Amino acid sequence: MPRDPRHDILFEPVQIGPKRARNRLWQASHCMGGGAERPGFQAEHRAVKAEGGWAVVGTEYTAIAPESEDMPRIAGRLWDQGDVRNYRLMTERAHENGALASVQLWYGGPFACGGESRMLGVRKAASHARAYLGVPVAGRAMSKEEIREVQQYYVRAARLARDAGFDIVCLLCSTAIDITHQFLLPALNNRTDEYGGGLENRARFALETYEQVREAVGDDMAITVRLGVDTLDHPYGMGDLGIRVDGDGGGFMELADDLIDMWDLVIGPLEWGEQAGPSRTHPTNWARDIMMEARGHTKKLLANVGRLTDPGTMVEMIESGQCDVIAAARPTISDPYLPQKIDEGRLDDIRECIGCNMCISKFEVGALPIVCTQNATIGEEYRRGWHPEKFTTAANADKDVLVIGAGPAGMECARILGERGMNHVHLVEADAEIGGHVKDISALPRLGEWGRVINYRQIQLDKLKNVELITGERLTKEQVLEYGAEIVIVATGSYWSTTGVHDVENQPIPGADAESQDHVLTPDQVFAGKDPGKRVVVFDTDGYFLAATLAERFAKEDREVTFVTPLAETAPYTEKTLEQPRLVRLLRRLGVTIHNYTTLGRVDAGAATLVDVWDDSERVVECDGVVLVTQRVPHESLFQELRADPAALEREGIEAVYRVGDCAVPSTIADAVFEGHRLAREIDSPNPEYPLPYIRERRLLDASEDDFKLDSPTIAISMPQVRA
Repeated sequence: MPRDPRHDILFEPVQIGPKRARNRLWQASHCMGGGAERPGFQAEHRAVKAEGGWAVVGTEYTAIAPESEDMPRIAGRLWDQGDVRNYRLMTERAHENGALASVQLWYGGPFACGGESRMLGVRKAASHARAYLGVPVAGRAMSKEEIREVQQYYVRAARLARDAGFDIVCLLCSTAIDITHQFLLPALNNRTDEYGGGLENRARFALETYEQVREAVGDDMAITVRLGVDTLDHPYGMGDLGIRVDGDGGGFMELADDLIDMWDLVIGPLEWGEQAGPSRTHPTNWARDIMMEARGHTKKLLANVGRLTDPGTMVEMIESGQCDVIAAARPTISDPYLPQKIDEGRLDDIRECIGCNMCISKFEVGALPIVCTQNATIGEEYRRGWHPEKFTTAANADKDVLVIGAGPAGMECARILGERGMNHVHLVEADAEIGGHVKDISALPRLGEWGRVINYRQIQLDKLKNVELITGERLTKEQVLEYGAEIVIVATGSYWSTTGVHDVENQPIPGADAESQDHVLTPDQVFAGKDPGKRVVVFDTDGYFLAATLAERFAKEDREVTFVTPLAETAPYTEKTLEQPRLVRLLRRLGVTIHNYTTLGRVDAGAATLVDVWDDSERVVECDGVVLVTQRVPHESLFQELRADPAALEREGIEAVYRVGDCAVPSTIADAVFEGHRLAREIDSPNPEYPLPYIRERRLLDASEDDFKLDSPTIAISMPQVRA
């Protein structure tokens, strides 16, 4: 289909200083676990986005000096010729695909973990400061000589970036993690010299740095600044100790406007979930009012983020004057080909970000490659050779495949099998609708966008002529044997333990049996309509979003809710997805009573016995129902029955039976989608049950480029021979 003329404005070229971008769609800098240490990963990850039509692709935050490295987190690094050599691969691949390449320079001061370099004695800050990120690091107040030294770090890094082939140098000044922002924020700058006090003094470090970088790169590179223009009011921001767009934030833009080519504006408090807002708390383009205010403080180009996936919203942002460039991070992860799909009028093929922030969580955990709930190929472009839009025909494409279960894993597996040209793929679902447990999750408060996991796959499955979807049919072993498929894939999901089995002891909770007792429930039963009563205890050992969101739902239904968990924090994994601050604040506002470091000792009709994990003291809470969000158990009976009867499989011509997703190991939606995708990608491998080796970017003695290819004997794994 041709492009909708309403979207033409998105594809107008944009002049950014000395550089010309082919359109207004910009991949904002974001972390992905590559850095300079994994050059192949970095290059192919950005190259696929360039290929997908993004006009600019950029690195993650990039340390400009050894004392600013951030291990165990993976940041970029640009301080020596080795980094230049490795990054050159990325810039070349970006240019090959028609995009400009951007690098985001960063000096973290007290916010750099420094786990590798251990250069604590030379870590510098605006003022003596200790970061409160759960890591015992700090920085000392810079002398004026050290200010000049750090500014020269920026100059050196900018020159190295130019040598590496970058077109744009982005100077980070956001979320208090960069030294220029630290100088700017009253919370982190209590100096009494010319670099502290009023705005012009607090801005001095940044302004001098921008001048020196401009002089160093001249007309060879464009200069942009990612600015946290507003650090918000309490409780979500820094209040009077930060900056506001209608005060010092906008004032700083006016002071620096002549020194740069474009502003890349974000919200910038320490809780960076206000910048990378989860969908449950932040709608698309949530910072619109702040960005419209910022418009009046600059004559330069403006770029805005906001989890933007809808071209109509993008057009409105540009036509209203809110911004000139659409910047995106998570939407580029979910769909690297988003620009091309808009350009070709294929809007229903856009794989929209669901705002779950699973991508961010891997960075928060530490040195992990990026993942995405919607896009299983992200992070696998180089090491597994996966492309989000291109598929090879399977060597065994003449086979018929039966996929049982249309949850996240089954839907994705059937989709990729269809893309790979399998003869017939039948996706059979017991329920009337596809989606598995995502149907229930996306009906919970504020999680509606998670339903995009289903919507995208429904649309794609409908387009595949070799895939047939059958709903409302629960298959037995006998029916599977008689179905006529040569390959069977079981994706029947999992269920929540009905007796509260949890923890390493793997024991049930005394008195709890959701199958026989009205006052004990699992999430599955809640979704099916079982009533927990007026007074509800939610017991959580899962630690992710579900228990806390059920508590939210119950509280909004005017129930009296007690949330109990042996964990130190409420829903601790949501801290890593940046959902926790607003989620916990909401639970408290709704009147939910929260007991951390507390386990569930016993359940009785009308009461739950809570036990302190440190001193074993007990308290009894009166309640009508207890909801157990503890351990999930695979629905594996059908798989086990089939695999236990090899003679029947052989008799019926079934060559293989596999299982994927929660049916194998219950985990996140992202993991289920990945496992379904992985099996389908490797359905013609020697043993699809076991993943193929992937390229490991590590130092190899006496290595050649051939050692870093998927068919290299260097990475081959000899599988053990199992004797019958």
